[in-house]
Amino acid sequence: MAPSHDAETQGITRRKSLAAIAGAGALAIAGCTETEGGDGGSGDDGSSGDDGSSGDDGSSGDDGSSDGSLSGSINIAGSSTVFPLMSAVAEDFAADNPDVSIDISSTGSGGGFANFFCVGETDFNNASRPIKEEEEELCAENGVEYIELVAATDALTVVVNNEADWIDSLTTDELAMIWESDAVETWDEVRDEFPNEEIDRFGAADTSGTYDYFIEAILGESGHTSDYQATEQDNTIAQGVAGSEYAIGYFGFSYYFQNPDELKALGIDDGDGPVEPSLETAANGEYTPLSRPLFTYPSIESLGEEHIAEFARYFVEQTTNEDLVAGDVGYVPATDEIQEEQMQILEDGIEQAQG
Repeated sequence: MAPSHDAETQGITRRKSLAAIAGAGALAIAGCTETEGGDGGSGDDGSSGDDGSSGDDGSSGDDGSSDGSLSGSINIAGSSTVFPLMSAVAEDFAADNPDVSIDISSTGSGGGFANFFCVGETDFNNASRPIKEEEEELCAENGVEYIELVAATDALTVVVNNEADWIDSLTTDELAMIWESDAVETWDEVRDEFPNEEIDRFGAADTSGTYDYFIEAILGESGHTSDYQATEQDNTIAQGVAGSEYAIGYFGFSYYFQNPDELKALGIDDGDGPVEPSLETAANGEYTPLSRPLFTYPSIESLGEEHIAEFARYFVEQTTNEDLVAGDVGYVPATDEIQEEQMQILEDGIEQAQG
């Protein structure tokens, strides 16, 4: 049985634990292997082999230990937004499969595709937007086939400092004025009643799917300003905004959900009045245009290894787990219908991989 999601682990709630993991930007879950002479699929440091690929760098050749249980390594990179969800699922899977080592890195969607997944070095790439044409081409050049799986729904969240009592919401046009390539410099240029103070911006790096989605949803052809502090780490954005009364930032809803007292989330007015980000408004479609689907992309070749195929099945099974997806992580779970569709896509991919 996977651990209960309302239990505390060593006095720290699951939500706080995930927040700490997200801040670190990496998670290595090592299998507790006690078999002498075997590595159980994990390296000395609990991660997999040198190049992050599976199969020939530390995973077991037959995907199972001597007693028939699963063993091997799984390597995952990509979106910082999907990272806490994948981490929660991986922790629970590893609890039931201690001979499987899972290494997850928060590299950004684009960084994961370009530097790891599409060059054959990881088994999954998490993404907070669909794969791009140039990434598809890079994967094809390197013979990397994949499937796309929907993981959850996110509400991209715009935040300001808790002391900023002069602002509660922005229209989408005002948000664009702050973040477009030819951005305004002071708050009173956005709205007359705002203070005549310079805007401090903190946001996603250009390797991030969150960055790409923000351009698509808010900025369009006007592009994204370069006058901001860019990072792949949500906690770095949060620290920057918390440090300045006149700062603004944006990231996935999960970080805000896990740390609601650190910052103020703004309502976004898309023409029908301000709507604040929440699980409810993302699920019912009211939080436009910043609610978005999240994805993970497993490699078909990797799905040929039984421990990876079983992990992928477990991941899809958990996408409807309200306690985990909503309660622990802070995203909107998939519907039963979407889960069924995704499981069929996955099973087709596994059949292709395993013959």
